[in-house]
Amino acid sequence: MSIRPRPLSPHLTIYRWPITMVLSIMHRGTGIVLTSGLMIFAYWLVSIALGESYYSKFLFLSTTWLGSFFLFSLSFAFFLHFSNGIRHLYWDTGRGFNKDNVELSARLVIISTFIFTSIFWWWI
Repeated sequence: MSIRPRPLSPHLTIYRWPITMVLSIMHRGTGIVLTSGLMIFAYWLVSIALGESYYSKFLFLSTTWLGSFFLFSLSFAFFLHFSNGIRHLYWDTGRGFNKDNVELSARLVIISTFIFTSIFWWWI
């Protein structure tokens, strides 16, 4: 009698992540990004309260390429978190749990995130 080795589970490089899993991870990640955004918002309010010199320093930092990238990323994170939150509110009503609706709502979250972020930056 020979002992066969147990089969290994699929490695992450060959396992296809479902879109719902990716959105779940991104929803948590955007929550962390939005928390850091609140700290930047608090710094903005403090710089206004401290006077023109502090506010001008904040404006300089926020208009650099790194500051602009962070503000763009923050708005993308907000709209992804917002869209996914609406999806979860819909799920809280007990609807939309069959596989086709879950896949469709996940794609709608991604599409609406790009549309809302584009409209927001076009409007600004």
